[in-house]
Amino acid sequence: MASIHPTAIVDPSARLGDGVEVGAYSIVESDVEIGAGTVLRPHAIVRQYTTMGTGNTVDSHAVLGGLPQDYKFDADSKTYLQIGNDNIFREGVTVSRATGEGKVTVVGNGTYFMAGSHAGHNAVVGDRVILVNSAAGAGHSEIGPGAIFSAFSAVHQFCWVGQMVMVQATAIITMHVPPYVIVAAPVNSVAGLNSVGLRRAQHINDEDRKQIKEAFRLTYRSGLTPAKALEEMDACTDWGEAADTFRRFVRRVIEAEPPNKRGLCPMRSRAL
Repeated sequence: MASIHPTAIVDPSARLGDGVEVGAYSIVESDVEIGAGTVLRPHAIVRQYTTMGTGNTVDSHAVLGGLPQDYKFDADSKTYLQIGNDNIFREGVTVSRATGEGKVTVVGNGTYFMAGSHAGHNAVVGDRVILVNSAAGAGHSEIGPGAIFSAFSAVHQFCWVGQMVMVQATAIITMHVPPYVIVAAPVNSVAGLNSVGLRRAQHINDEDRKQIKEAFRLTYRSGLTPAKALEEMDACTDWGEAADTFRRFVRRVIEAEPPNKRGLCPMRSRAL
C-alpha cells in the first residue's frame, strides 16, 4: 500500500505500487504509473503520461514528465516519459516527455541525475548513466549505458554518445561520440580512451581492451577517413562484442541521415 502525505496531491487515476511514498506537497498527475518502493520527496512533481519502474527516488523540486520545451509541441497530443528501475533524480532535475504523437522519452535503470541536470524530449538515457550537477542531454539525444557527464557538460540535439564515455566538465558535444572515449572541453574534442573505465569494467577483458584500442587507433590515429577506418575494422572478423560495439557505432554515424547526420567527433588537437 502506498503512503501519501496529507498535503500531497495525487490524481485518482494514478497507479501507485506497494510501498510508494509520496512526500509533503508533492504532485502526481493523471495517467501516471509509479512502481513499488519508489519515493517522492517533498515538492516532487510527476506529470501526466509518466511511467516509472520500481525503487526510484525523486528528490525535492524535480519535475518528471514536464511538457517538452519545443515550440512545435501540440498540447493535445499524447506523448510519454518512460523510466526504468532504481534511478535517482536529485533536487531540481527535469526530464521532459516526448514531442510528437505517441513518442517516448526513455530513461533506463540505475541512472543518477544529480541536482539541476536535464534530459530533453525524445531523449534516450541508457542504464547506469550519471549526469553530474547541471549536465544536460538535449531533445532527441542518445546517451549510452555507463556514460558519465561531468558538471555543466551537454550534448546537442540529435547527437549520440556511446557507452562508457567520460565527458569532462563544461564540455559541449554537437557531434556523435563513439563508445569508451573521453571528451574534453570546450567543444567536440575526443581526448583519448577512457582507460580507467575500461580497466574497471568487469565485462571487458584484456583481449577486449586490445581490440578497442585497435578500433580507436584506426578511427583517430591512422589518418584514415571514418569510412576507410570502418573498412579496416570490418576486416577484423575475430573481434568480440566490446570492440564490435565501437565498430557498429562508427557505421551508424557514417550511414546517418538528417537530422542525425552530425559526423564523428574529432580528436583533440595535439597543440592543446
